[in-house]
Amino acid sequence: MSPRDRNTCRKAIMRRIARMGAVCLVVAGCAVGPDYQRPQTEVPSAWEGVTPPIPSETSVANANPVVLVEWWKAFDDPTLSSLVERAVAANLDIRLAEARIRQARAARGVAAAGLWPTVNASATYQRSLSGGARGSGITTATGTRTRDLDAIDLFQDGLDSAWELDIFGGVRRNIEGSQADLQAAVEDRRDVLVSLIGELGANYINLRGFQQQIAIARKNLEAQEHTAEITRRRHDVGFASGLDVANAMAQVASTRSQIPVLESSARAAIYSLSILVGGEPAALVKELDTEGPIPPTPPEVPVGLPSDLLRRRPDIRRAEAQVHAATARIGVATADLFPKFSLTGSFGYSGNTASSLTHWENRFWAFGPTVTWSIFDAGAIRWNIEVQNALQEQTLLTYQKTVLTALGDVETALVAYAKEQEHRMILSEAVTNNRKAVDLSLKLYTAGRTDFLNVLNAQRSLYLSEDALVQSVRNVSGNLIALYKALGGGWEETP
Repeated sequence: MSPRDRNTCRKAIMRRIARMGAVCLVVAGCAVGPDYQRPQTEVPSAWEGVTPPIPSETSVANANPVVLVEWWKAFDDPTLSSLVERAVAANLDIRLAEARIRQARAARGVAAAGLWPTVNASATYQRSLSGGARGSGITTATGTRTRDLDAIDLFQDGLDSAWELDIFGGVRRNIEGSQADLQAAVEDRRDVLVSLIGELGANYINLRGFQQQIAIARKNLEAQEHTAEITRRRHDVGFASGLDVANAMAQVASTRSQIPVLESSARAAIYSLSILVGGEPAALVKELDTEGPIPPTPPEVPVGLPSDLLRRRPDIRRAEAQVHAATARIGVATADLFPKFSLTGSFGYSGNTASSLTHWENRFWAFGPTVTWSIFDAGAIRWNIEVQNALQEQTLLTYQKTVLTALGDVETALVAYAKEQEHRMILSEAVTNNRKAVDLSLKLYTAGRTDFLNVLNAQRSLYLSEDALVQSVRNVSGNLIALYKALGGGWEETP
């Protein structure tokens, strides 16, 4: 055959394949199984925990439009912002979530490959022996005659192809499910990001709170030591009893004993922050060991509407993507009820010498459609469909639970944030009055107009109220971070 005839033959085969493929693609206009519908969930029209502004207090939640992409910047603390940037860049949980995204993206590619034909190249060589028909054979010493054996060589190479046509949409449903899995992985990274930044912010607030408690303890310790010194001097001249001196020294020791506990808590917070930014536990000791203030809360905290939560919370979006994936896989299982159509073909050369593989007359080819259909499988396909239906039901229930949990998180955070501000205001008044009580009792005691027990109680009350006020200030900022986290703040639209 001439080269021109060879090209004509090849073109004819390709046209036939293209025509059959086009016909099958026209037939494949739909996909079996249910189409995905976004879950419908009832949410309240407004937040129960949003309260009117507290008198003389501007840091309250309200229902204004909300932008929470970089909520930590509302605290106006450069150190906190720097820690967040480092954590996002180096945290191991974030890197793990990003690896899962790459895995899901690759899995989607594997599923999409099912739409295309497969082509395999092969080459074989065989040498075989068979009985010949020549002459009279060979006579052995025993008189037995044996036949001559012929050695046969077979060389063969070629291409094999197969294309399963997605008539009933099983492959397309698989791609749809894989795409939903990819979206779930993206949302999982966002959820990890929200949790990471929230945890980092909470640890940073705790650290600054512990440092402020240490400062309060040392200031009160200094005042109590001064009072104990006055008591010793009064005892030395006979104006105070030994009991007063013992009580004063006991209070000094009690206050001093709190400092090591607080220092241990502060150091543990630094260790946690170091690990969150992807470093060794002691990586941030030099940077954060110096005392710093508790970041103040911003003057306004917008929370948006409950319906916004469905689009903002990554865990809700992830649960929705999982519902989508489970729905698509019902279609994958349903497609197994129907026949599978494939186009198969092969082309190659064969001969008894290696050089014969280059001769056009030694070619061979085959082409044709195939149909396979499971006639009896003891109900395995239908049971698999039931399995996928049950899995979809589970994802729907998980989605509904996730929404309810998210609503509860926000309401709890709103109430905690508002009530802690009330608590802080009351403690602030208590600190002011306790300071007055300490000054007045110490003056009266020095003048001999009251006993030492009043001084002791006033100083103890002052220390307790100041320590409680610092904790309340820390809790206000911490509860605000919990509110930001509950609202789903801290991630960008692109992964």
